[in-house]
Amino acid sequence: TTQDVEQTQFICTTVPKDVDLCSAVVQNSGPAEDLKTTVMQLRETVLQQKETIMNQKDTIRELTSKLGRCESQSQSEPGDARTGGRRKESGSKNTMGDVSKGPSNTLTQLEQTLQSLRQRLENLEQFSRNNSSAQANSLKDLLQKKIDDLEKQVLSRVNSLEESEAGLRNETEQRGKVETTLTSLHQRISDLEKGQKDNRPLDKFQLTFPLRTNYMYAKVMKSMPEMYAFTVSMWIKSNASPGVGTPFSYAVPGQANELVLIEWGNNPMEILINDKVAKLPFLINDGKWHHICVTWTTRDGVWEAFQDGSLRGNGENLAPYHPIKPQGVLVLGQEQDTLGGGFDATQAFVGELANFNIWDKKLSAGEIYNLATCSSKAQTGNVFSWVETGIEIYGGASKWTFEPCLQLN
Repeated sequence: TTQDVEQTQFICTTVPKDVDLCSAVVQNSGPAEDLKTTVMQLRETVLQQKETIMNQKDTIRELTSKLGRCESQSQSEPGDARTGGRRKESGSKNTMGDVSKGPSNTLTQLEQTLQSLRQRLENLEQFSRNNSSAQANSLKDLLQKKIDDLEKQVLSRVNSLEESEAGLRNETEQRGKVETTLTSLHQRISDLEKGQKDNRPLDKFQLTFPLRTNYMYAKVMKSMPEMYAFTVSMWIKSNASPGVGTPFSYAVPGQANELVLIEWGNNPMEILINDKVAKLPFLINDGKWHHICVTWTTRDGVWEAFQDGSLRGNGENLAPYHPIKPQGVLVLGQEQDTLGGGFDATQAFVGELANFNIWDKKLSAGEIYNLATCSSKAQTGNVFSWVETGIEIYGGASKWTFEPCLQLN
């Protein structure tokens, strides 16, 4: 009827010429079913992807949280960026070595420290025998007991690390205990050795830096003048590897590398003046005492390097016409990144140092030979001379009686 036609919508569909119209109408319902199926599949795919995205977001949040904790820990570690032009290696700092050590390396390093302490105790025993002091004997016995206890702590720590990886979690705490014990032991021995000062000349002493740390050092109490030439002379003994570290560094406001002697990493020993570098032909890390001396003049930046009294190398154009600036900070055993601080354990000196002297002039080859052969004609520095009252020690570095020249006889 007309009314039925008015309520009906017509859709025109193309049908192949040879196909029956009735069957074509029935088949036309197929694409609609296919479309519906496709829509359902797409919907299911979208839901799966949504679930995957949610899981990935959870993973990202977890990783972000872990990264944040790592960054906060790294930012809390001490150390400043170098103000000069020297290079630095990345990695976490620690006070017991260059990098994080395994149990065997740590044990070797601590055994070397204990050996150093034993040697100092032997000197104290000799002193007590010569003086027949009951108090000295009592203190010696107490210190020997302390060393025995420390050895047990070190052995226990290494055994725990070897038994299980879980022991690594306690490594920081155990390391702190060992360092505390070492520092206390160094202090006790130093206090005992101070009692011998009246029995020795003030210049017959050495400094010992048994560990590569960022807290053991000595500070020269005298201020430095402006210098247009200098001679630096010292006795040094070390078998540290790689590199013996920094025997001394002199920093002034605005320039941390005003005057530095350093052997760092696999590089040869270098002398730095106003951040300019000259490589020195020294070979000293054999565990024996060596006398080294460096001269320099501002005119043309001419320098010379002597080892054991013999000229080993020379050059020029090292910071020419740049006088060494006055009123800085002179530190023994550490390299300064900032004025009087910013120490890095990887650049610390490990070994023994004695008879450190500075002149504001260039010494002759004969005068340097007298120093290296312990001649009675040897001079003492007119800028800084090696005297016990002229330095202060920090962090467990030790100061005790020793005469390098006796080792040569």
